[in-house]
Amino acid sequence: MEMMYPYMILADETEIVHSHLIEENGEKSIEVHFERPAENGFDMARCSLPSYKWIKREGFSDEEIAFFEELLRNNAHLLFKYAENGGNKIA
Repeated sequence: MEMMYPYMILADETEIVHSHLIEENGEKSIEVHFERPAENGFDMARCSLPSYKWIKREGFSDEEIAFFEELLRNNAHLLFKYAENGGNKIA
């Protein structure tokens, strides 16, 4: 099982976590997972960076995915830094 690190929780209780740094064929990537409580379990989505390819998506609207993508584009440099260092070290 892959290690996931907490990143942030949004106002609607969507939790954002990210993977460790994944290196394959000289390419570095990370996966960012979005999850929030829903009536019958959880809404979830997972995006791979730096390709911004959505791997999984269940329960989130197109508008929410667009918001997440913008959030990812603004935070990708931090997410890669934290993934490389084993998570966001909060004192």
